[in-house]
Amino acid sequence: MAHRLLLRRLWTLSVKDTLCLPKSTATVTSSSFSTSLHSTTRISFLSPSRSLPRALPHTSRREVSFNVQDNEDFTERVINSELPVLVDFHAQWCGPCKILGPRLEKAVAKQKGRVAMAKVDIDDHTDLAIEYGVSAVPTVIAMRGGDVVDHFVGIKDDDELDSFVSKVIGQ
Repeated sequence: MAHRLLLRRLWTLSVKDTLCLPKSTATVTSSSFSTSLHSTTRISFLSPSRSLPRALPHTSRREVSFNVQDNEDFTERVINSELPVLVDFHAQWCGPCKILGPRLEKAVAKQKGRVAMAKVDIDDHTDLAIEYGVSAVPTVIAMRGGDVVDHFVGIKDDDELDSFVSKVIGQ
């Protein structure tokens, strides 16, 4: 539905813009429609031009955390990781998990790529939760080289999280 509204708005704006173009303009081309006006020049409303505002430069941002998809993904991205990994076992219905998650991501982001964070939903991946002895959420397990090096259960404040992450990466 939103795509149709956006396309309709783009079409309306494009048609209005073509009425304001000089007579030498020929064909207006977009990804899903074309309208012929005269026959000399091609203009694309999707390509940058001087009259349209320029887009902001794209800055690639490295993801701080990732969601574990299955056991193979966990093995590949957590156990076989060269970086230390914090594994956040959480649940959608868990209030404290919703508080801890962003705080933990912030603490991991401060380390600028020296540690990764995996998020495991215990309702989707019960077998992983059982394998690592998770009996309450939120539980955070720190792993290095496939081995569990530390863990905690419950909420911690920002300073405690920073010191936990620093201890895991060896600072």
